[in-house]
Amino acid sequence: MSTKKDKFSPKDKEYMKLAINLASARKGQTGDNPSVGCLIVKNDKIISIGQTGFNGRPHAEYNAINNSVENLKGSKMYVTLEPCNHHGKTPPCTNSIIKSGISEIIYGMDDIDIKVKGKSFKILSNKKIKVKKGLLKTEAKNLYDSYIVNRNKKLPYVTAKIAISNNKIIYSRGNKRITDKSSDKLTHYLRYKNDSIMISSKTLNIDNPKLNCRLRGFEKFSPRRIILDKHLEIKLNSYIFKSSKNNNTIIFHNSFDNKKIQILKKKGITLIKSKLDSKKLFNLRIVLEKLYTLGARNLLVEGGDKITKNLIKNRLIDKFYLFKSPKKILTSTKHQLFTSFGILNNKYKKKFKISSKLVKDNISIYKR
Repeated sequence: MSTKKDKFSPKDKEYMKLAINLASARKGQTGDNPSVGCLIVKNDKIISIGQTGFNGRPHAEYNAINNSVENLKGSKMYVTLEPCNHHGKTPPCTNSIIKSGISEIIYGMDDIDIKVKGKSFKILSNKKIKVKKGLLKTEAKNLYDSYIVNRNKKLPYVTAKIAISNNKIIYSRGNKRITDKSSDKLTHYLRYKNDSIMISSKTLNIDNPKLNCRLRGFEKFSPRRIILDKHLEIKLNSYIFKSSKNNNTIIFHNSFDNKKIQILKKKGITLIKSKLDSKKLFNLRIVLEKLYTLGARNLLVEGGDKITKNLIKNRLIDKFYLFKSPKKILTSTKHQLFTSFGILNNKYKKKFKISSKLVKDNISIYKR
């Protein structure tokens, strides 16, 4: 009889790590559906792989089965998440697995979707397929952190980042660059991994950012732009205004400036009027709830000190990247300090550091 210690072999773990890597590569690009990785092994040889398709379809198991040129009878499938077992926009993956002749399946964790959770184990077992679950469960849970937030809270998974100098300056007139080029590449990688990016109109008007992904080959994955602009102060010569098209820009506002509203609407910008609280600030939870209904599942916030502090105080950030440059920046008549260290360390206890010989900056990641 199998014990907990010998339930999974070292090779099982190797194969599941590969499946997790496949899922991680597509994470953030699968819409409402979680990114899943799948391997099919026969006679200790990988004969097929699959990932969830862009925007969520086809599913990884279907892709792995259809990618195989070998007979799957007697093979073993490794998949990061419990296979779906219900009819949605695609047939159940359990049907494809049963028809394929696969004799054993191992998956990382149960799906949290109540339509799926725990049911596949019974369906597949009843068809004489050997089923095991819980392999690298912790790694699988980390992989599905955003999916868990999406389904349980009906909110986008929020990643925030901010860059500061060694003397805690976020912005000082005349100093555009704080971090080094390697850190910039990580920023563009985060843009690739998130379907939406949010800033304030103040940041927009000071920096005139592009907010796109500029990693070669990944430009088409640039996120949708979200602007918090209470009084519709967006400059009409800004890059964001000029490049707005096909609903790629959303502005939350509290303005009655009908002339500006019409100009922005003609440019294809989605305008959402939102109430302000007693401090004349947007209720960011309401903003996030609205963004979720509009399809945002992974949101990157590249804000200044005020918006960052508001999000941290209300524990609306799921993962926070703090880029700290070794450079000291001279303050000018117009400069801004990062004032949220204390709150950040109090609200977010889990802290990790990214270390690399390529990066001169000190990069810390805070998680809930």
